[in-house]
Amino acid sequence: MTLVMLLLVVLIWALGWWINARLANGAQSDTRAVKLAVPAIFRLTLLIVWELLVRGLAVPMVILPAPSLIAARFASSLPILWADFSQTILKGALGGYLIGCGAAVLIAILVDRSDFLRRGLLPVGNFVAALPIVGTAPILVMWFGFDWHSKAAVVVVMVFFPMLVNTVAGLREASDMQRDLMQTYAASYWQSLTKLRLPAALPFVFNGLKISTTLALVGAIVAEFFGSPTVGMGFRISTSVGQLALDMVWAEIVVAALAGSLFYGLIALMEKTLTFWHPSQRG
Repeated sequence: MTLVMLLLVVLIWALGWWINARLANGAQSDTRAVKLAVPAIFRLTLLIVWELLVRGLAVPMVILPAPSLIAARFASSLPILWADFSQTILKGALGGYLIGCGAAVLIAILVDRSDFLRRGLLPVGNFVAALPIVGTAPILVMWFGFDWHSKAAVVVVMVFFPMLVNTVAGLREASDMQRDLMQTYAASYWQSLTKLRLPAALPFVFNGLKISTTLALVGAIVAEFFGSPTVGMGFRISTSVGQLALDMVWAEIVVAALAGSLFYGLIALMEKTLTFWHPSQRG
């Protein structure tokens, strides 16, 4: 039985590989349909192989549940998953993301105008960004309580300085010739900022925003391990691991992966819309 299962796994993997190779190297490889089909086929092949290996080798659920079990648990736990998603993502992660990134952009404008702040604050930012979340999260939970506010505070700390560094670098992207031209036109500082330097900084700003999407999700989930109400993705993962309910843990991981992909995709779409002029966005 095991030999037949292994042969079937190899056959399915080889078939998926062959189909993807034909599509990726075919005459229609640049079409949108093929670009969507190739990763979809790869993921489907991976899930089938995962299912067959777990079922065929009788892997215990506490080690690795089959995708079908994860899907069944996902479907039967939608109210719980939605409550956890609302608590962790919509409140903690998104709230901290907006506060941290917005404050970083405003502080970056102040830092750009002051050599004192640039030389003094940025090294401090590098120091704070290097602090481990397992050290800062318990302190912030004790300061701000066990509800979503402390998780948002952790997210603010995690996203603020990466966003600040990227924005400051972006504000210095405009060339000396472009700045001299604005001075020739008698443009004020704020006119030069809004019409030249901020548009030139947008690729750096969006780079910081995309990096911060991952940091926000990780920060909000990990912070819930150090104290939270009886709801939240981090709380659910920690309690489910203690109960050996690995299918629920994987269901929460699926929710986090989907939320992270959607969040990142929205930021990338905004970047494509607002920085269409940049070489990185041209076809």
